[in-house]
Amino acid sequence: MSTYTQLYVQTVFSVLNREPLLNISWRERLYKYIIAIINNQKHTVLAIGGTDDHLHIFFRHNLNHRIPDLMRVVKRDSSTWIKEERLVKCRFLWQEGYGAFSYSKSQAEKVINYINNQEQHHAKQSSYDEYIQLLDSFGIEYDKKYVF
Repeated sequence: MSTYTQLYVQTVFSVLNREPLLNISWRERLYKYIIAIINNQKHTVLAIGGTDDHLHIFFRHNLNHRIPDLMRVVKRDSSTWIKEERLVKCRFLWQEGYGAFSYSKSQAEKVINYINNQEQHHAKQSSYDEYIQLLDSFGIEYDKKYVF
């Protein structure tokens, strides 16, 4: 008997101290690089987007790889790429930690649209407030001093 799964996950993580370092002039290149990292880990990216200080990635999760391991590889390899490409003049680091939120297939289109419209969304709401709202809507307990 084979095992079949369908798990949709949105991850959210930010630049260290929410510094606005993800310049729009090269952000699409970063997205393509991260998509390749995730696809190489046998997951399927459905949407990736963000602003100058954080990213959202929505993907179909492959159960053979743990989300913490995937996020470690994504953050490590993408920050190395940013440094090697000399895309920022200062030291680049991602904030420690991330958020991971699960969705049903029926919610996928809504999540994709939300991620694809991050710039417009954040004209109305800060990324910090957005993250708190996500944590609250998923019923996740947190300590504000550790919220990135």
